[in-house]
Amino acid sequence: MNPAEIDSFLMGLEDVQREENFGYVFYFAGDDRRWPFATIAESDNEYDKVSNLSREGVFRLNIGVSPSTFRRLTAGLTEERIDYTELNRFLPHPEYARQNFVCILNPAGENAEITKRLLAEAHGIAKERLRCKET
Repeated sequence: MNPAEIDSFLMGLEDVQREENFGYVFYFAGDDRRWPFATIAESDNEYDKVSNLSREGVFRLNIGVSPSTFRRLTAGLTEERIDYTELNRFLPHPEYARQNFVCILNPAGENAEITKRLLAEAHGIAKERLRCKET
């Protein structure tokens, strides 16, 4: 998957809003602008260089998943064993792991299909959070 394919998939979900800022593309459910459920980063910036996104064609997708999905995807990983420059591997987000965000550089093959399922999960979580906020 490339960023355009991910964007197309996300914009095909119900009531998704897209914003670009700070070199990232942020995806929100509905009118909630406090917490995106997914982001795409295509370049390093002064605050985030851990994935070495200055490499040609490399991008990082960040996805907010459920706690159980987060644990399943990151089981057995310790900080010492994480290489944030590795392509096509689900990892805990370098800054937002505590909020159950995972990341992946350039999802491909089977991980591209898993990525779509994770994005749909994240969207559902964000929609439910928004619904609860509105009631």
